[in-house]
Amino acid sequence: MAPQGKVYRGSVKDFQGFDANQDAEALYNAMKGFGSDKEAILDLITSRSNKQRVEICQAYKSLYGKDLIADLKYELTGKFERLIVSLMRPPAYGDAKEIKDAISGVGTDEKCLIEILASRTNQEIRDLVAAYKDAYGRDLEADIVGDTSGHFKKMLVVLLQGAREEDDVVSEDLVEQDAKDLLEAGELKWGTDEAQFIFILGRRSRQHLRLVFDEYLKIAGKPIERSIRGELSGDFEKLMLAVVKCIRSKAEYFAERLYKAMKGLGTRDNTLIRIMVSRSEIDMLDIREVFRTKYEKSLYNMIKEDTSGEYKKALLKLCGGDDDAAGEFFPEAAQVAYRMWELSAVKVELRGTVQPAGDFNDDGDAQVLRKAMKGLGTDEGAIIEVVTKRSNAQRQQIIKAYKAHYGRDLLADLKSELSGSLAKLILGLMLTPAQYDAKQLRKAVEGAGTDESVLIEIMATRNNQEIRAINEAYQEAYHKSLEDDLSSDTSGHFKRILVSLALGNRDEGPENLTQAHEDAKKLADVSSNDSSDSLETRFLSILCTRSYPHLRRVFQEFIKMTNHDVEHAIKKRMSGDVRDAFVAIVRSVKNKPAFFADKLYKSMKGAGTDERTLTRIMISRSEIDLFNIRGEFIDLFDKSLHHMIEKDTSGDYRKALLALCGGED
Repeated sequence: MAPQGKVYRGSVKDFQGFDANQDAEALYNAMKGFGSDKEAILDLITSRSNKQRVEICQAYKSLYGKDLIADLKYELTGKFERLIVSLMRPPAYGDAKEIKDAISGVGTDEKCLIEILASRTNQEIRDLVAAYKDAYGRDLEADIVGDTSGHFKKMLVVLLQGAREEDDVVSEDLVEQDAKDLLEAGELKWGTDEAQFIFILGRRSRQHLRLVFDEYLKIAGKPIERSIRGELSGDFEKLMLAVVKCIRSKAEYFAERLYKAMKGLGTRDNTLIRIMVSRSEIDMLDIREVFRTKYEKSLYNMIKEDTSGEYKKALLKLCGGDDDAAGEFFPEAAQVAYRMWELSAVKVELRGTVQPAGDFNDDGDAQVLRKAMKGLGTDEGAIIEVVTKRSNAQRQQIIKAYKAHYGRDLLADLKSELSGSLAKLILGLMLTPAQYDAKQLRKAVEGAGTDESVLIEIMATRNNQEIRAINEAYQEAYHKSLEDDLSSDTSGHFKRILVSLALGNRDEGPENLTQAHEDAKKLADVSSNDSSDSLETRFLSILCTRSYPHLRRVFQEFIKMTNHDVEHAIKKRMSGDVRDAFVAIVRSVKNKPAFFADKLYKSMKGAGTDERTLTRIMISRSEIDLFNIRGEFIDLFDKSLHHMIEKDTSGDYRKALLALCGGED
């Protein structure tokens, strides 16, 4: 069932010992008389390949002179009926039916059109066009042209030709030219040349476009997706993003579509059914692996929690297995992970959102702040305007000017005038980065209980220079060493990880390929029974000491050796704070802005807001990479950081956070 030379990645396979007449008879008996045996129907249909189901339909008509699909429609109801009937259609006719439904009646289901036309191969598109003509006696292109408009329509028509280049030979010169043309058509142009985007993304081969996207990241300093979001809009933007996602990884695209179909209140059953049916004999195993890695739960379990009855049983059969169960691995999906490590090595300029103010006057700012706090009431707006629009170095000068001018401690005055979340945010901004981190670490270890997540976030993401500055600030503020406090407040391997990171002695050199191979081998070795060389000790000796460029190479070598991403291996083989610390290091090496974007999202999603985390990250990253975090945030969650802060916070605290955020994406 797989193309020659390729490993079959579907979850549904040909049934051994298949007999079309016998299956037709079993289905006839399951629907005969009063009621129907739904269990027998779902067991049989979900365990046969599509080719075998088509043969069963033919045998059913030969034996009983009846249409099997019509009988199934009559006997079954609701979502279960839709799922079973969808399974009986050949793939091209299934796609044709989905598109016919998407453009029939009032309104158009653009998401369905986008999903199908952005993801299908040339041959699948040609088969779809022919099936549509055969089933409905109509021209698919004419129907889509009549139901859509603008650049969205033009790109759909290009995709409908099924004429994407399939040549594996890639010209380096053309890759560079296409990347340059895309940049000039969008970011460097007043307005946008949509035709250039349509031509390149609609016609070039997948392999070629992957290299174009890499080149674009190098010359634009941002991924192509971010430029598409900034330059295009509406359904055209969504279509082009879907095309890019499918070029990068169809498995990841469909995993994301499935997750969104089930997350939150209600289930988008049409999407769920369409993907589970259409990918069950193509790449369901890869989709499952990506789903498990990306969302930290299995597709199987999410279906189980979100659906019910025979509908659930049939979907779970199509899913084909639970990846939360021990020993479930799908090696081909490791190719996606390997590619992500390659992308992570591309140099991207890091940018904060807070810049030094031009025409800065420390004495003038000190006077504005004093006036805002003098007399009855406090002018919070004036304080926010000054503090959030100055760099940290400038704020330190304001503190000195305030003292010289008024003989008063600015931080003490701010503390007495402000309260709640705003006070914590403004006071945090007035400390130096090292003082602020030291204070957060101190709070995490003092009193009853330890906030391990704060220890991990700070220690796993700071560079050597930042760590050394934190050590000095900690000693000065609390008259004891950070290492001593970490040692007395934590234990075991977790303590050893933190102490190692607290030394600030990570190597800063380039990768060493020979050493990377040896390091990967060490991490991959699960056979060692020597307690002095435990799994945790081996990971610590490498993850806490090697340079970031070297670790990227180690993690790629690890994938080559094991067919698993290192993060997946850590989660499977470790637990608790040790696991969380190593995962944080890996994610920080892979993409630090994405690591913080994820933490910011989790601080605001659902009921309530984790203001400590939100405040801490907005302060600590505002002059380093908050602009990049904003970009990753919208890429990961399809909503802007600005929008989420606006929706999730209020009052002057919100105003100050939005000022730090620096803009809407």
